[in-house]
Amino acid sequence: MRFTSPPNPQAYYEQVWNLVRQIPRGKVAAYGQIALMLPPPNGVDFESYKAFGPRWVGGAMAACPDDVPWQRVINAQGKISDRPGAERQRQLLEEEGIVFVNDKVDMKKYGWRGPGDEVRQESLF
Repeated sequence: MRFTSPPNPQAYYEQVWNLVRQIPRGKVAAYGQIALMLPPPNGVDFESYKAFGPRWVGGAMAACPDDVPWQRVINAQGKISDRPGAERQRQLLEEEGIVFVNDKVDMKKYGWRGPGDEVRQESLF
């Protein structure tokens, strides 16, 4: 099944934003990592969710409110995706103490492991 957006985008986005708000200063997470920390929306099988979830997280980050630390979500390679705002994102991360080497973040050093399992068990769907 192909999903271009989550069945209930606003509810999914809010769940993404709530999770991203928990990423501490000086840490980053990947789009796919954020997706896998959340349960698939109702009606979406896990394999489809694994394929489309990172894109949905990207959509949520593109539409996030001002209080969401959007700069802390980067791609799985530890890089900032090439798009408008990339320079600002890097600047904000460097201000938080994150060091880039060859335009990459060391995910082992700066990667956020996520909240406790209790967040993953909750769902707004």
